[in-house]
Amino acid sequence: MPNPTAAMLVIGDEILSGRTRDSNMHFLAGELTKRGIRLAEVRVVPDDSEAIVAAVRALSKAYDSVFTSGGIGPTHDDITADCIAAAFGVTIGVHPEARDRLAAFAEARGNELNEARLRMARIPDGATLIDNPISAAPGFTIGNVHVMAGVPTVFEAMVAGVLPTLVGGAPLLSQSLTIHRPEGEVAGPLGKLATEYSDLSIGSYPFSREGIFGTNIVIRGTEPGRVDAAMSDLAELFPEAVR
Repeated sequence: MPNPTAAMLVIGDEILSGRTRDSNMHFLAGELTKRGIRLAEVRVVPDDSEAIVAAVRALSKAYDSVFTSGGIGPTHDDITADCIAAAFGVTIGVHPEARDRLAAFAEARGNELNEARLRMARIPDGATLIDNPISAAPGFTIGNVHVMAGVPTVFEAMVAGVLPTLVGGAPLLSQSLTIHRPEGEVAGPLGKLATEYSDLSIGSYPFSREGIFGTNIVIRGTEPGRVDAAMSDLAELFPEAVR
């Protein structure tokens, strides 16, 4: 059976404007790889209801799991929860357990559970909560969509809570080789190797260091023997290369 697939939907004007650098995709990709789930697509959309709803519907149909980040906070532009409800055709309201968690968190810090904070307890009907051990405001799962905060520490904690509930596959293994030749010189032999090992992912990543051009070759697959064999053949093609 092929490994399960996943997509990520990053939501927020601040990402698209360049004001905020997204680190959540890098983290999620690494964690999914460990579990044998292939992150196959990442989309970034603005704080726009139509764009979010359309993306959620498309991604949830195309992949086994979808992870969203951003837009579930207390401010007016945090519209993700409403959009997810619209995408699934369900109502949304204050979830009692989510409210209790936020109330306890606020009380412990001498704060009031005001209207703004209560917005973070609004959960689509039928969704289950995702724990937030950092700041209490939960994410949620509905269908195959896992809705999470954009703050990296909170996102990472939520991912840690969700991953054990997902069916994984064979872990994706990778090995790399550094060749001190420009990519144009390695493309021919590398293409033949990729044809021979069509069951593996063979990526070519050029670099330039102190005026010297080189290429990093990364071979990925789920079968250790095949990855080892491909790496051996690659090393024979470029004996000067460095692992």
